Amino acid sequence: MKLDVELRDLRGKDVNKLRREGKIPAVIYGKHMDAPISIVCDKNEFVKLYKKVWTSTPITLKWKDIEEMVLIYDFQLDPVSDVVLHVDFLWIKKGEKVTTEVSIVIQWEELSPIVKSGDANIQLVKDFIEVEALPKDLPKEIVVDVSYIDDLSETIFVKDLEISSAVEIKDDLDKVVVTVIELKDIPEEEEEPTVDAAGEPIDGTEAEEDSWDNEENSSSEKSE
Repeated sequence: MKLDVELRDLRGKDVNKLRREGKIPAVIYGKHMDAPISIVCDKNEFVKLYKKVWTSTPITLKWKDIEEMVLIYDFQLDPVSDVVLHVDFLWIKKGEKVTTEVSIVIQWEELSPIVKSGDANIQLVKDFIEVEALPKDLPKEIVVDVSYIDDLSETIFVKDLEISSAVEIKDDLDKVVVTVIELKDIPEEEEEPTVDAAGEPIDGTEAEEDSWDNEENSSSEKSE
């Protein structure tokens, strides 16, 4: 996977000009680098690539005759339009392990007996974990099969995740990843009783009679 980029000179508010041109300002970081490198890439090309690789699959940034392997470390979205405003890339080396976050995805929830019964929903509590591995061993995502869940007490922890032995989990192994949420019937709201001037509850008949009496008195007053 490759993404064409260009070196960037514009800084600060001037980068808005790049965004109007359909480009994204970005920065390459890395512990092996003397200083970060400011770059710019095409917005549509980045979004298309991100949908394929997410944050844990290495990609190659290419500019002129230079190619560098990176991870999509982070990106900033516009809070209103969800347009990508800025991207941080992490420079990596092929033979060195990297630490990054991998997304957790639950699948086949609709096949779970407890979900099919309508008694509960399955909830993803933790949607990513931190791992360490060689770039070639990094999984794009960790899939959790929840189709077998048939009990309210079922809980899946980080330590229960199925992951390659080439990948080391850096997160707390006892953190909860998936839980089961019971669906309880919501009681119907009771109507508050109508009360008279003294605060005493009156039934619907009395309330209706009072209403008619008020209307008759009002009509009599008007006729007078």
